[in-house]
Amino acid sequence: MNATNKPINQKAWWLVLPVLICVAFSAIVPLMTVVNYSVQDIISPERRVFVGTEWFAAVMRDDELHQALWRQLGFSLSVLLVEIPLGIGLALSMPAKGWKSSAVLVVVALSLLIPWNVVGTIWQIYGRADIGLLGHALQTLGIDYNYTGNATDAWLTVLVMDVWHWTPLVALLCYAGLRSIPDAYYQAARIDGASKFAVFRYIQLPKMRGVLMIAVLLRFMDSFMIYTEPFVLTGGGPGNATTFLSQYLTQKAVGQFDLGPAAAFSLIYFLIILLFCFVLYNWMQRVGTQEVEVEK
Repeated sequence: MNATNKPINQKAWWLVLPVLICVAFSAIVPLMTVVNYSVQDIISPERRVFVGTEWFAAVMRDDELHQALWRQLGFSLSVLLVEIPLGIGLALSMPAKGWKSSAVLVVVALSLLIPWNVVGTIWQIYGRADIGLLGHALQTLGIDYNYTGNATDAWLTVLVMDVWHWTPLVALLCYAGLRSIPDAYYQAARIDGASKFAVFRYIQLPKMRGVLMIAVLLRFMDSFMIYTEPFVLTGGGPGNATTFLSQYLTQKAVGQFDLGPAAAFSLIYFLIILLFCFVLYNWMQRVGTQEVEVEK
């Protein structure tokens, strides 16, 4: 027998079949349903009219959608600008060995275990001036704080709530990246007399590039799809100050039962997330490559 003629075993496809079935029913079939709804005017369960790209054009002309998109972009970028540096700083300050490191890891990860609706409820009580610690403390200091009546206070409260909830995720990822750096790098830095900033700039930060990329993508996607926390905390108000894209989509689909425009908007929403994640990924890849070339 020729050595190049290797037998092919097609039975391996049976091992992949359960995964394909799960993906089909959890992702592909719902996606195709949304695509079907986006090109039809659903008058009733029995009556549907094909409208082509009419809903996409209507959604793109929606001024409320444009406002929600800008609010969403501002919120997601603010989340990245605050949580990424804060998570790196927290990871650098955490102990590396011993029982203290295990205790700190447990304490840091506690907020990640709280469900999203409970987080909104906690901060809803926390920010009240009559029974909440934060609201009462700010009122005592003479600061006019009212997240239910002031748009700026509501937006900042949602931002701080998200930072409190998800910064530990960034910190844990960065901590894992720091622990994967061999001690030989630190020993060489001590021999060369490198400062702490130089160690961070030339050793720790480049070695954390992979986990930082994961942290940035995860936090951007999650913050861009945020719904439960601001809905429980402010209900999207006051006015539309904290009405982000996910809540706007829910109002279209559930509140107004406009399934056609909601389906068209959900596809646009999905493509926006993919586009921004693609841009962020390529930007971070290019930054890391440029740093390596400069060092060479």
